[in-house]
Amino acid sequence: MEQRKVIIIEDDVEICELLKIHLADLDCALETYGDGLEGLEAIKKNEADLVILDIKLPSMDGIELCQKVRALDITVPIIMLTARSEEIDRVLGLEVGADDYMTKPFSVREFIARVKAIFRRSKILAEQLNQKEDPKRLSFPGLTIDIDLRKVLVGEKKVELSPKEFDLLVLMASHPGKSYNRRRLLSLIWGVEFEGYEHTVNSHINRLRAKIEPSMDSPTFILTTWGVGYKFNEELSIS
Repeated sequence: MEQRKVIIIEDDVEICELLKIHLADLDCALETYGDGLEGLEAIKKNEADLVILDIKLPSMDGIELCQKVRALDITVPIIMLTARSEEIDRVLGLEVGADDYMTKPFSVREFIARVKAIFRRSKILAEQLNQKEDPKRLSFPGLTIDIDLRKVLVGEKKVELSPKEFDLLVLMASHPGKSYNRRRLLSLIWGVEFEGYEHTVNSHINRLRAKIEPSMDSPTFILTTWGVGYKFNEELSIS
């Protein structure tokens, strides 16, 4: 099994030691930091396979850290940990770019299962990139998606998308006409397969539409499949 590099940013020594023990069992190479700014610098300098990120940290909290990582277009998977239990914190964590979220105290078995799910998803994506002749650019009337450069043009204007917004767009634009329900999108884009976060998909789709659609009232690209979920408009020919 390929060794994975994991960065843990957590100021609770006991939690940190617990995570280290169980991640070592998965043959992970670990780096640990107890400070938000130090953790951010480590993420910038190292190509990690996973970041375990506490929300409450010295110097910079986990929410701000996650925002800065995604603003730098670093797509490393992030699992957020927090002692808070309010839904608003869970939603905020996911919407700033975290891939998963766990509230302390958490089940070690569930934590390891989520880590394994993220590793499986990363492996599948890497294999697809290596094995398939995927197009590097998707072009539709009024919309161009450069997959390698992670750049999107609406007409001639570049639009800035978050990592998850870009991944949603590429997934659906690569399969025009295929409908995805919210739980399937959670599984494919966020790597989670449990109920309770479907509204996160809705909010990301709404923000994506606001950035690329000529009209929010009558979308051209991302269509709603009533009773199912969302799809990319199959009537737009790929040029």
